[in-house]
Amino acid sequence: MKIHILHSYVFFLINTCISSGCYGQKPVNANSPVQPAVITQKVYDDSDDPAIWINPTDLSRSLVIGTDKHSVNGGLYVFLLNGKIDSSRTRIGMKRVNNVDVINGFVWGDSTIDIAVATERDRNCIRVFKLPEMKPIDGNGIKVFVGEKERSPMGIALYKRSSDKAVFAIVSRKNGPRDGYLAQYKLQFDGRDRVVGIMERHFGKFSGKKEIESLAVDHDLGYLYYSDEQFGIRKYHADPKKGDEELAVFGKRVFKEDNEGISIYTLDSSTGYILVSDQSNNSFQVYSRIGTKYNKHEHKFITSIAVAANQSDGSEITSVSLPGFEGGMLAAMSTEGTFHFYRWKDIAKAGGLEVK
Repeated sequence: MKIHILHSYVFFLINTCISSGCYGQKPVNANSPVQPAVITQKVYDDSDDPAIWINPTDLSRSLVIGTDKHSVNGGLYVFLLNGKIDSSRTRIGMKRVNNVDVINGFVWGDSTIDIAVATERDRNCIRVFKLPEMKPIDGNGIKVFVGEKERSPMGIALYKRSSDKAVFAIVSRKNGPRDGYLAQYKLQFDGRDRVVGIMERHFGKFSGKKEIESLAVDHDLGYLYYSDEQFGIRKYHADPKKGDEELAVFGKRVFKEDNEGISIYTLDSSTGYILVSDQSNNSFQVYSRIGTKYNKHEHKFITSIAVAANQSDGSEITSVSLPGFEGGMLAAMSTEGTFHFYRWKDIAKAGGLEVK
């Protein structure tokens, strides 16, 4: 009788674990969701992905750039740190702008500039804007996946190689092959006030389950992470010179539905956290940025943090303390057409994490 009861209990535990997707991972944080310090004004239609630009001379003038995926009147919305839209720098009238990223120190002739780069899906191109004025400098778009059957760019991550300061755009698409889903382009100043893109490589595996949209680059360590939705997070070298080998897959079978936005909080040049949006669970799963003693590409699960943002897709983090955002900011999309700005210290407190 006791043996029968024990077997039944073990079966119950295993079945519960399978249905909830725990697979050795800690349970989802059941505490009250973290509330944002700021909720932005609404975009025209469908918010999707944010990027944070740090003003190098005045932190209070830093910006958050967010996408609106409307197919006719979409665009890039520029938000002040108080969540208000800066209409003078917002760029609309674009066709389904999915994701955006920013980078500083782009070589522009004899000087450098900061740029924002976004995917304009319905035109099969990426768009480049000079920061902070958001001046277009791409000749009305750089075409991507040219000559291929499956184009429709979605995700984007920028990478600057430390050895030569070369800047690359890594682009994903709505649909793609099982191998070579991503394309990487070297962005260059053409000498005539315009940025051009030169194809470097195709790489990146795809499970075939759903799609790949969210990408993030760890600039200090030189790694690219991307969400193969409903499968896991994949890791590669961001530098094309280091090859196309897949370095890791983690976060498998543990998200409620889609694993989405990826953002990286840096404590120093090597330690910190990788946050991945558990979209349908309104939470972020947190993984160690640094690997284990025996495997530098093994990213251990740390915790799950519930947030107020609903069905969050794209996200971005800075560890720079901004006015009103001690220890940094997490910007996350929410489905009502807004973006939520969270104080990192609030996120850290909820998850037992460190603050820079």
